[in-house]
Amino acid sequence: MDWYIFVYPVILLAIVLVFVMYAIYFERKVIGWIQLRKGPTETGPKGLFQSAADVFKLLIKEDIIPSKADRPLFKLAPILAYVPAFSVLAVIPFTDAPYLKFSNVAVGLMYYLALSSITVMGVLLGGWASNNKYSLLGGMRAGAQMISYEIPLVLSVVGVVMSAGSLNLTEIVETQIAGAWNVFPQFLGFVVFIIAAIAELNRTPFDLPEAESELVAGYHTEYTGFRFAFFMLAEYTYVFAMASLITILFFGGWDAPFGLTFIPPLVWFILKFCCFVFLLFWLRATFPRLRGDQLMEFAWKGLLPLAIINIFVSALLKEVPFLSQYF
Repeated sequence: MDWYIFVYPVILLAIVLVFVMYAIYFERKVIGWIQLRKGPTETGPKGLFQSAADVFKLLIKEDIIPSKADRPLFKLAPILAYVPAFSVLAVIPFTDAPYLKFSNVAVGLMYYLALSSITVMGVLLGGWASNNKYSLLGGMRAGAQMISYEIPLVLSVVGVVMSAGSLNLTEIVETQIAGAWNVFPQFLGFVVFIIAAIAELNRTPFDLPEAESELVAGYHTEYTGFRFAFFMLAEYTYVFAMASLITILFFGGWDAPFGLTFIPPLVWFILKFCCFVFLLFWLRATFPRLRGDQLMEFAWKGLLPLAIINIFVSALLKEVPFLSQYF
């Protein structure tokens, strides 16, 4: 059995943890730059150790469980929120090198979408088990939002699957290398996917589950210390996973644009990945928060019809003879 099957997942976990720490730092700097502020500056050179200090602070904080909380479910909720977030990375192919593809399963995209939907259970349990009305409302609001936006998210990738004829993420990338990146024929699907993905991550402008002006901190109001850290860790791990998935589905994965094949494939993947991470942070710094009714209406009356239209257009492009040769 290949030794890297056991070693590389551990390395990936370490990479994700470091990414989370410095993605938070990078996000603070990006938002500060956009809003004419400096961001972290004091802890370490140019504030580089601020995220490490925050992690250390969370780890040494007292672990408080409300006296009337459902203790087993209260403890289970952060685990249910984080474990799927890391598990979906098993099917992400970062390059065509075998040691950077941990599980090249035939239904990799379905595995990703199915497993990531489990996180909503952790969010709902966290709100319910806290025995706090603000937490309960935040959990129910988050559950409604995540389920609503998951539908257009899944439907938006149907056109990609039809184009590639496969649910395998490696084959989807290889199809784009042989033809064109999916962002061009599937531009409508890409727009729906990235909007729904931001809503799935509960990030601005779709961060109503954590609307501090109404619900304190939402579903994790009663969580402290490392249990609270797990919810934050899940969010930024999904940023890592979503940016990777967008790169694979719509931008050719590790494919080199303009024939620049002398640059290693992994470098191209990282560059595209970083662009989408920056985009997620940029959107957070610029868009106002939606109202609850606007958020739900946008999912069901806006994104869902567009996702269905994209499926019909994709089928038309695939089946009509004089169009299929171009898409």
